[in-house]
Amino acid sequence: MPRLQRVARIVGLGLLISLGGVVRTSVADVRLPHIFGDHMVLQRDKPVRIWGSADPGEKVTVTIGKEHAEATTDEHHKWTLELPAVSAKTPVEVTVAGKNTIVLHDVLIGEVWICSGQSNMQWNVASSTHARKEIEQANHPEIRLFTVPMRPAGEPADDVNGAWTVCTPKSIPSFTAVGYFFGRYLHEQLEVPVGLVNSSWGGTRIEPWTPPVGFREVPALASILADIEKANAAYAETTAAALPHYATWLAIAQKAKENHQEIPAPPAWPTNPLANNYAATGLYNGMVYPLVPFAIRGAIWYQGESNNGEGMLYYEKMKALIEGWRSVWHEGDFSFLYVQLAPFRYGTSDPTALARIWEAQTAALAIPNTGMAVTNDIANVKDIHPKDKQDVGKRLALWALAKTYGKQIVYSGPLYIDNSMKIEGSKIRVKFDHVGGGLVARNGKPLDWFKIAGDDKKFVDAEATIDGDSVIVSSPKVDKPVAVRFAFDQVAEPNLQNVEGLPASAFRTDKW
Repeated sequence: MPRLQRVARIVGLGLLISLGGVVRTSVADVRLPHIFGDHMVLQRDKPVRIWGSADPGEKVTVTIGKEHAEATTDEHHKWTLELPAVSAKTPVEVTVAGKNTIVLHDVLIGEVWICSGQSNMQWNVASSTHARKEIEQANHPEIRLFTVPMRPAGEPADDVNGAWTVCTPKSIPSFTAVGYFFGRYLHEQLEVPVGLVNSSWGGTRIEPWTPPVGFREVPALASILADIEKANAAYAETTAAALPHYATWLAIAQKAKENHQEIPAPPAWPTNPLANNYAATGLYNGMVYPLVPFAIRGAIWYQGESNNGEGMLYYEKMKALIEGWRSVWHEGDFSFLYVQLAPFRYGTSDPTALARIWEAQTAALAIPNTGMAVTNDIANVKDIHPKDKQDVGKRLALWALAKTYGKQIVYSGPLYIDNSMKIEGSKIRVKFDHVGGGLVARNGKPLDWFKIAGDDKKFVDAEATIDGDSVIVSSPKVDKPVAVRFAFDQVAEPNLQNVEGLPASAFRTDKW
């Protein structure tokens, strides 16, 4: 019914709103979206935002402990309110009262994170390394799980049909492995409850997860925004054409109701062309928007395989996604942590295509309050789904602990410092940040996957040695070097890391 009413307002007709009077037989109860439920986790240290539906004009009161707030339902059956931040070390109850009363039990106050992306985020615990042991040990009563069903939508959906569950050996096997191992490490280190919301779908591109406002703020993506607006305009035309059929049905339904006869089914409603898992905004509408503005600490993201080959355009799309989510959530620059894709033999004619996605992901670190977990040492170049999700989750958690929670720890592997390259005769020096306790070779062997080139732009394998926070690169085949590349190949599994065991990210000093 809400979708039909929105269309009626767009077209300027009251037919579908009056339709409610035909099928409604009782006063509507106060209702909450499914993101609010027993066993949920509410974000600590932030105002609690709660919303729902009821009859227009109905007053709704929400109480959590000693805090309470009141709202009046608007003409569209919607209400929303905000309570002050709640502190509690034990479970609390949330009471929502209007003409009826809802009581939510076993609610915890802690840290809430969204887990999103494609198949490597969707990949579950049961399919990961040491699955049996991990499942058997998954008794964590203060970790709570919520899975969003895979459902695209052409317009922002009001709700998702999910439910909060307590983390147990029974509930954990089908949950996102990266999300779980991330949340478990946070729980161990922070000693607070953790709520994880899994909204992921294998094989999806980044565009369906992005809200329109994200595309609007990135000029390089103007054509995507134009396509969205074109699709919406076409849908408005088809719905306008469908309304006369609903008017006819309405008359028939009204007569059937008066004669106590069965009301016939309405005619089929046009399908929005954005209501699929590959159209821009389709998954945001169906799987993210219904969660907004549930208070969160941040998001973790593992996606990009389906956008492989786009190079730095993917950086533009990451800007649209990150800033788009932040805009609709009204949470400021909340933490957005992501996984740099693992090496994999894609079979492409350009072995550097994946490396150019890595380059785009590294560039996204310039977006405020972001972090990147590098995974080129825990990959399987024959499997696009590496099974070691424990280290992936932990590396994301290290970024969160350091950048979000202020822990003084080493949280990243070595990252090349832009423009730090210095030519020293027949050698090139490149400097790194995040060296931790020092640069080392993971396997004790000479550094690998370094290449060097001269003015002819032909890269050859190079020798590389560690010198403090630098690596000195050279080759007897290049007398006058001008550029260095490191691990700039889809199957590169380099051995450069810091003493803390975090691997270095791929880079290049050229723009050829």
